[in-house]
Amino acid sequence: MISFKDTQLALIHIPLHLYSSFLQTILQLLLPNESRNGVASNGNGSVQPPKGWPYEHPFVNISITPVECSVVCSRRLAREIFVPARDALSNGSKKEVAITDEDFVVMQVDGEGLAAGQRVLELTSPLALAGIGSSIFFITTYFSDYILVPLRYRIQVVQALEDRGFRFEDQISSYVNPIHHGRKHSSTSSFDAPPPGTPPPATISELQTRTFATLKRRNIVPTVDEDLRLVQCAGRRDGENGMHQSRNRNSMTSAADDALHLGLVKCLITPPFPRFLSLTLTDTEPASLLLDHTLLPNFTQDILLGSKDDYLIPITLDLRDLPMESTGIVCGVAGRLVGGTSGQLEHAVEMSYLSTARAGTVMVGEDELRRALGALRGAENGALSTPD
Repeated sequence: MISFKDTQLALIHIPLHLYSSFLQTILQLLLPNESRNGVASNGNGSVQPPKGWPYEHPFVNISITPVECSVVCSRRLAREIFVPARDALSNGSKKEVAITDEDFVVMQVDGEGLAAGQRVLELTSPLALAGIGSSIFFITTYFSDYILVPLRYRIQVVQALEDRGFRFEDQISSYVNPIHHGRKHSSTSSFDAPPPGTPPPATISELQTRTFATLKRRNIVPTVDEDLRLVQCAGRRDGENGMHQSRNRNSMTSAADDALHLGLVKCLITPPFPRFLSLTLTDTEPASLLLDHTLLPNFTQDILLGSKDDYLIPITLDLRDLPMESTGIVCGVAGRLVGGTSGQLEHAVEMSYLSTARAGTVMVGEDELRRALGALRGAENGALSTPD
C-alpha cells in the first residue's frame, strides 16, 4: 500500500566543502525541537500535544555521500533554517548551494511488495512512460520506500499508476498493489529530461536506451570505492527492547532515542564529514540509517536493528552536470540491473538505491559488484572505474 505524506518538501544540495558551514543547521533539523515538543496550536485553533522523536517530522532525509550533502525537508523548515544559513555565506559560496523552488510531495511505499528492482520498475515506469517531465526520487528506508514527485504532477502520478492497475483508496490517499512478494530494500534517483518537444519513450527498453545515451554523452560513468562498505539499519520499533515509547504517543524522547541521538551526532561531527551516511525520519516509522560500517561503534549494540555484517557496496552516478528538472534515470538504471528488458543479465542483480539531490547511488552486495558494473557500463566498458 502507498499513501501520500501530509507535507510539501524542498530538496537542498550542499557541496561537501561547505558541509561544516551547515553542520549546526543539520543538527537543528535532526535533534528534537523543544518548541515543537511543547504544546502548540495546529494553526486551526486546536491545541496539539507533543510528539515524541523521531516522529515529529512527516518526512526528512539527510544524506552525506562522496558527491554531496543532500537534505530533503519541509518547505517551512528549509525557509526557516537553511535559507538563513545559505544567506550567511559569501556570494560565491551562496551560489553553490541549491534549494529547489518547486515543492515536492512524497508517497510512502509499505514494506510489502516486489523485490527492490522489480518494485522500482513497477512504480516508476508508469511515470516515466507517461512523460511526467520532472525529477522522480526513490529513497529507501529499513521499513518502507519513498517516492518524491513534484507537487504539480500529483494528479498525473495518481492517474498514471491507476492506469497501470494500482488501486487508490480515496479515504487514505493511498493505493494497493495487487501483487505482493517478499521485501528487499531499495531507493534511487531520476535525473534526465528529454529535449522540449521530445515524446516520452514508448517502452522501458527505449527509456533505458535514452538514459544510458544521456549518461554517455555527459561522460557520467558509474564509480565505486571498494573500501566503502555500507550497512542498512534502523532504530528499533516500539516495544522491541522495552526502551521506545509507543508510536506517535504524545511523549518526550525515550532512553533509546537519546542514545540514537548521541550516536548520530557523533557520526555527523566526524571530521571533516562522514564518508557515507543517510538518515530518514518520518512521523510513522523509527529512524532509518544507511551508513559507512566504520560509524557503527558510535551506537550502542542494542540501539539498531539490522545485520551489522551484511555489507553493501555503493555504485555512484554523479549527476551534478544534469539538471534536477529531469526524469528517467531511476527506471532506466533499475531496468538495466534487473535485465528484464535489455537481456544483458541472466538473473536480476539484488540491489538497493538512494536518491540524493545531485547523485544516484546503487547499492549491491560484494559478490554482485562486478556484474552490476558490467550491466551499468555495458559489456564493452565493463572495467572497474574508481575515483581518482
